[in-house]
Amino acid sequence: MEKTLGIIGCGAIGTVIAKAVDNKIVECDKLLLYDRIFEKAERLGKSLATSTIVVKSIDEMITFNPKVIVEAASQQAVKEYLNKILSHNIHLIVLSVGALLDLGTNIKDYKIHIPSGAIGGLDAISSATLAGIDEAILTTRKNPRSLGREDKDEAVVYEGPAEEAVKLFPRNINVAATLALAIHPTKLKVRIVSDPNVKRNVHEIKVKWKYGEMFFSFMNEPHPENPKTSALAAWSAINLIKKLLAET
Repeated sequence: MEKTLGIIGCGAIGTVIAKAVDNKIVECDKLLLYDRIFEKAERLGKSLATSTIVVKSIDEMITFNPKVIVEAASQQAVKEYLNKILSHNIHLIVLSVGALLDLGTNIKDYKIHIPSGAIGGLDAISSATLAGIDEAILTTRKNPRSLGREDKDEAVVYEGPAEEAVKLFPRNINVAATLALAIHPTKLKVRIVSDPNVKRNVHEIKVKWKYGEMFFSFMNEPHPENPKTSALAAWSAINLIKKLLAET
């Protein structure tokens, strides 16, 4: 069976994924590209040696029967295209995870896949959830530039529920959405800190559960072309794409 991959969104993350295909990190026979700005997708397609088709709509992308489509665009793109893609029995990798909180989608019922993004440890956290989690706190620390701010001193810019954090910072806090889906949105508290002294995106997760405590800390380089996201987010998606395309 031909391994065809579709990418929605040809910005920083979509480009990293496409280049991974071009460099044979991902085994793929055909690559489909879509961006609402057609010229952006066309420009990316021309830079690749891989067999690539630039499409003008998601409907056109679906006609090529891709095995996997990865969304690397926006929460709005997820809301617009999710049901259409799933109705054609296509695996969908969602990077704008916050949209799933809004949609209330049960990911166990569909071919929806969420990469681990800028963090790890989700297997342990999900396992602890089954026994019972008492408290879960995510502290995200970023340079003010990543948050669109100009703070000269450290400042707490948000403290509260995960669902609200995802709405206020849709492009900055996908980690919160991923964790919220693994645990439960009401169980996760989020703290976002603007810190001019850090150059990496720092995520610290503290979990108290029935049989103990967990602490995870991740320090990731921002993507050079999009400081709002960590480079690891793209590579976690690439790892997931490899696994899905390899399945028969």
